[in-house]
Amino acid sequence: EITYGDWSSDVCSSDLKNRQECAMGQYTKHVFVCTFGPWCSHDGDTAAIVKRLKQAVNAAGLQGQVRINKAGCLNQCGHGPMVVIYPDNHWYAGVTPEDAEEIVAAALVAGQVVTRLSYEAPPGDNKDLSRYPADLVAAEQAKKQDA
Repeated sequence: EITYGDWSSDVCSSDLKNRQECAMGQYTKHVFVCTFGPWCSHDGDTAAIVKRLKQAVNAAGLQGQVRINKAGCLNQCGHGPMVVIYPDNHWYAGVTPEDAEEIVAAALVAGQVVTRLSYEAPPGDNKDLSRYPADLVAAEQAKKQDA
């Protein structure tokens, strides 16, 4: 258990709807979806993931408590689409728009990890470009060198 001021990770990981004491700034949770970078569009429909997460948050009555944000590069290319929830520090990989309702119900409402999507990696840059076609990788790297 991690304690910060008036809240602890154990308290904040359960029953989000009834937890005003766990405020993290203006929101109790921030959900970030990696939507910007040369590889995001190859991993999946990140715009649809953001849209479906926002819809699911609203349907669960969590608007004003949970913030869904588009994020810049999370340096986990090749594992995405990526979603991370703070302050829980739960990372999810290979997320699809269809996973949004499950992430909200399990992670944001019930405080449970969605095990099948859970992503564990060492801190830092964990890009794995091996899943992309070699010609695409070469073209993206050439763009970077020309910039």
